[in-house]
Amino acid sequence: MPLKTDSANRTYILHPNAQLTHYIYTACTTTSPHKKSSSSATILIQHGFARHSGFWFHWVPLLLRHYNILQRDLRGHGYSSYPSPSQLQGYIYSTGTIVGEIVDLLDQLGLEKVHFLGESTGGMLGLILAGTYPERVSSLTICSTPTHPPTPALLLFAFGRPAWSAALRELGARGWVEELARVPGTVPLSDDSKAMHNYLDEIGVSDGEGLAQYAEFLSKLDARPFLKGIRCPMLILAPTESAAVKVEDMHVLNEMMKGSRLVCVEGGGHKIYVTRAEECQEAFLRFLRDVESEEM
Repeated sequence: MPLKTDSANRTYILHPNAQLTHYIYTACTTTSPHKKSSSSATILIQHGFARHSGFWFHWVPLLLRHYNILQRDLRGHGYSSYPSPSQLQGYIYSTGTIVGEIVDLLDQLGLEKVHFLGESTGGMLGLILAGTYPERVSSLTICSTPTHPPTPALLLFAFGRPAWSAALRELGARGWVEELARVPGTVPLSDDSKAMHNYLDEIGVSDGEGLAQYAEFLSKLDARPFLKGIRCPMLILAPTESAAVKVEDMHVLNEMMKGSRLVCVEGGGHKIYVTRAEECQEAFLRFLRDVESEEM
């Protein structure tokens, strides 16, 4: 399928299912004679729910010193498309479809393997990708990631509406996150700060209907059946004060995944990739160095 660029110079791929995925590929800024092929030295960053690739801007410069960086917007998030009412009849929100779109992105860009870094529910896709296509994942890092959406979280995200998706359709992307920000341990910004206004503006890039469709998919998603297929090294970045993920569950996951590495990050709520960025970055790069030293 052809690669596409819009008037703002954003880059996309067109999937066989007619959906567009917005992606950003940035080449490593350092040339090293010891580097392997570019495909084995690429990090795929997958953001969490209601966010988009731009939310990882503070990680990219550091990682670019060592790796190529690939970022993608989830279906219905950021600048990626979502099915219109007529397209919904032929588009199936399933693990096969959603994870298949990640594989299609790698195929179209000619990337054989990646180091996968997934945040929150984006990490759930990493678990499924690594378990289903182990040959495409060099290493897996999940940050604040559940293996399945806990029932209390689904009730929280509905904010008194019949379902999570109903809340998103009624409130829109920005309004839903404004509700979420009132819950301790979620959005790491004060209500009246300039940073919060900027954060909400970025949230507003996504459409409530696109997020609602994806929330319906996430509500039923369960990565646990795929764990047995994971063969790559794995790092678990576990927040201790998240409103959505229990650190006890991360200890259980660490015990299940033999050889995985668990790093508990104190404080900072759910979004430790922002509030504890330096600590997470250090742990992530240390993990990748260890993975690559074992491969040599």
